[in-house]
Amino acid sequence: MTEITKPKPDDRSDNMKKIKNHIDHTIQNMEMAEDMIRLTDDEKTKHDLKEKNKRREDALTGMREEIRDEAKAKKKGQK
Repeated sequence: MTEITKPKPDDRSDNMKKIKNHIDHTIQNMEMAEDMIRLTDDEKTKHDLKEKNKRREDALTGMREEIRDEAKAKKKGQK
């Protein structure tokens, strides 16, 4: 018999902290990729890493927007 579970309540208390952590790790990964680009002679690897960093930059933009949204929501909740 299938057990029906309730959805967990929306706990946003540490969202900003988690997003900031994701941003930090993404930036570290971008920096490591840039180092690898400088060190490798393999053009395919360079191309792949550059493409990956473009996607990471897009992700950073989205995460920064989330931080702003969370800050607004937190500010609204304090009023």
